[in-house]
Amino acid sequence: MSKTLFQKICDREIPGTIVYEDDQVVAFRDINPAAPTHVLIVPRKPIARIGEAAPEDQAVLGHLLLKAAEVARQLGLHGGYRLVFNNGPDAGEAVPHLHCHILGGRRLAWPPG
Repeated sequence: MSKTLFQKICDREIPGTIVYEDDQVVAFRDINPAAPTHVLIVPRKPIARIGEAAPEDQAVLGHLLLKAAEVARQLGLHGGYRLVFNNGPDAGEAVPHLHCHILGGRRLAWPPG
């Protein structure tokens, strides 16, 4: 199976503006931002999407959410932010590698789409 775009960013095979990383997750700026602050946080482990996560992925998914909140704080999103997971093409998923969008830096509208 070939590497996803996000795996290549995590492995430094292609450039990305990384704002956080550890042994389980990598967070980097979105190349097509939908808000003044738009960062993606992805697990290093290739999981196609949240709907395909397995019970053994529970720890990395919990870690990803906790680190998303930490990254949001580090980015100064103290007035609020949105976390978004897209699951499948009908939801707008463009890369089949589980990722969480961290959006903020302006007042966000509801409903989102």
